[in-house]
Amino acid sequence: MRNRWSDHEAAQFIERYRALPETLALRTYTSQLIGCEGALVLHGGGNTSAKGIYKNRLGHDIDVLWIKGSGWDLATIEPQGHPAVKMRDLDALRTLEKLGDEDMVSVLRAALVEPDAPTPSIEALVHAFIPHRFIDHTHADAVLSLVNQPDAEKICRAIYGKRFAVIPWIMPGFELSKAARKALEENPEAEGLLLLQHGIFTFADSAKESYTRMIAAISEAEAYIERSPVQPVEIDLNLSWAVKPEKVLPRLRGLLTDLSDPKHPRPPILHVRSSETILRFIHHPQVSAWSQVGPATPDHVIRTKPLPLLLQTPSRFAALDSWQDSAKEQVEAYIAQYQRYFEDECKAYAAQKTMLDPFPRVVLVPELGIVAAAQNEPAAMVAADIYEHSIQIISDAFKVGAYQPLNLHQLFEMEYWSLEQAKLKKQVEKAFSRQVVLVTGAGSGIGFAIAQRFAREGAHLVLVDIEEERVLLAAAKLKTPALAMVADITKPEDLRKVVQNAVLRFGGLDLLVSNAGKAYSGKLVDSRAQLRESFEINFFAHAELACAAIEIMETQGYGGCLLFNASKSATAPGPDFGPYAIPKAATLALMRQLALDYASSGIRSNAVNADRVRTQLFGEGLLQERLKARGLSEDQYFKGNLLRQEVLAEDVAEAFYHLALSSKTTGAVLPVDGGNIGAAPR
Repeated sequence: MRNRWSDHEAAQFIERYRALPETLALRTYTSQLIGCEGALVLHGGGNTSAKGIYKNRLGHDIDVLWIKGSGWDLATIEPQGHPAVKMRDLDALRTLEKLGDEDMVSVLRAALVEPDAPTPSIEALVHAFIPHRFIDHTHADAVLSLVNQPDAEKICRAIYGKRFAVIPWIMPGFELSKAARKALEENPEAEGLLLLQHGIFTFADSAKESYTRMIAAISEAEAYIERSPVQPVEIDLNLSWAVKPEKVLPRLRGLLTDLSDPKHPRPPILHVRSSETILRFIHHPQVSAWSQVGPATPDHVIRTKPLPLLLQTPSRFAALDSWQDSAKEQVEAYIAQYQRYFEDECKAYAAQKTMLDPFPRVVLVPELGIVAAAQNEPAAMVAADIYEHSIQIISDAFKVGAYQPLNLHQLFEMEYWSLEQAKLKKQVEKAFSRQVVLVTGAGSGIGFAIAQRFAREGAHLVLVDIEEERVLLAAAKLKTPALAMVADITKPEDLRKVVQNAVLRFGGLDLLVSNAGKAYSGKLVDSRAQLRESFEINFFAHAELACAAIEIMETQGYGGCLLFNASKSATAPGPDFGPYAIPKAATLALMRQLALDYASSGIRSNAVNADRVRTQLFGEGLLQERLKARGLSEDQYFKGNLLRQEVLAEDVAEAFYHLALSSKTTGAVLPVDGGNIGAAPR
């Protein structure tokens, strides 16, 4: 592993944070060096600390431990991510025989120099009890391949001699802190600790030396693995799967959906990860054994569960139904096995716990790769990252000898650790965090307002627009996972590609907001060509996209929602506006027909009738035409309703959101026009 330390970069960090102690600036620098290396830590894993002097607001010097705060990621950590804890308070704890986890967290928070600082890492006492200035802790891939060996201590001694003290598995917390201190008292010359089934610590009196020791130790582990005489098994990767991923993923998503409350299905977001290394692992002759042993470090169990689901389904089925039937049996078996595991371990620990959902977080699909399932895309990507690294760790472990991580009994203690359970109780999902929402015409106007409304509720968005720059800018503005796609909605092949890419990105589709349209005006006798063109955009595009969405929703098997932007013109056409009003009326009829035909599949279909909203629809002189046709001023036109208030794009978006939440409403039209009795649906 390459040592990334740079004296020049270190000096830049000292200058950047010159108002802070140099120790903290260098702690930030090497923490980021560690965090940017996936083979060292992943997604908030690992810990770093430094001891030094903190000058409080009264000007007094206090001995402190700067320790990574809970929830911070080393790759992007800033100085405030290492809250200062009073060393005097931490040192006093060394005299205790026992200290419970909740009490320990309370003591750590009480010892914070700044009371509103992040909660210190649960391993803060390990860092406090180690008598060195800088301390680095990682879950390095190469080290995990060695510390998960049946004879791990012997191997570690052979590689490192007495330079590293070896500690058997102990749950993070006070007991581990005491064990670390004792190991160093027995071996005061040690430059690090190796925690079996867990990871590695290095320490020194300078940031550079502690980091350098970490990289050197990892490099030695990597060299040991490379010297292994075991030859890799040849695996044929000439794969030609007859079943395409975009056909499989919605089926798998449906099988992984929590239907315990039929009124509110809880589907996962899926993330697919594939590479030659991943496929070689999945198709390895020993994968049935290798994949069912356990995670490389207990920290991973929170993200991936103890075991992945390895689909044994033969992949070259011509019939998707056969694939689905086989996968369904295996998902149900996994759920039943997890429930037994939970019940058995609760009895063994004589504990009352709240069971996490029993669905797999990681599914290994032959000829496809890793499919990670979680409540949102970031969490699914984390699970995929972790298991991708686990594949390398497990493969290297068997190259060296064997693979013996913690057993299920030990993993349960970590998975259902009281501190982790407390975190889960604080998590509140937004209304649409598990939903995939497709919006057409999303680059501006009503479409973008709709996208913004659903983004605030955590939706995973597929934004479609005919203008690339516009849709990319729209996606960049939203604080939610978003796929931006350019499409001409009058081309069925474009619409099929949109739906296909939604499935490949997120695993499926839950809500379609068919919003895009274009206004056409003129008397019908003179506008027959425009009428045909308008039907393509304002009717057939809605119909084609709705049919493509319904196919996905029916495949998933738990319902869905179709929402159409019709128009006031659908029920009350205006003068010289027939080329626009007639297709919109047809779209209203389409909405009702879909409500009738697909209610049995749990698919709702509704529409919003908006009127006179300032958008690009009124461009190219159309606004002036409508003002002339109505004999109104601009202000009179936009406020020409019962409430005498202009309807905004955000008002229309709120109506779409309301219909999306209305689980018992279908075939309905919701006017958003400020009040227009002449346009009231009849």
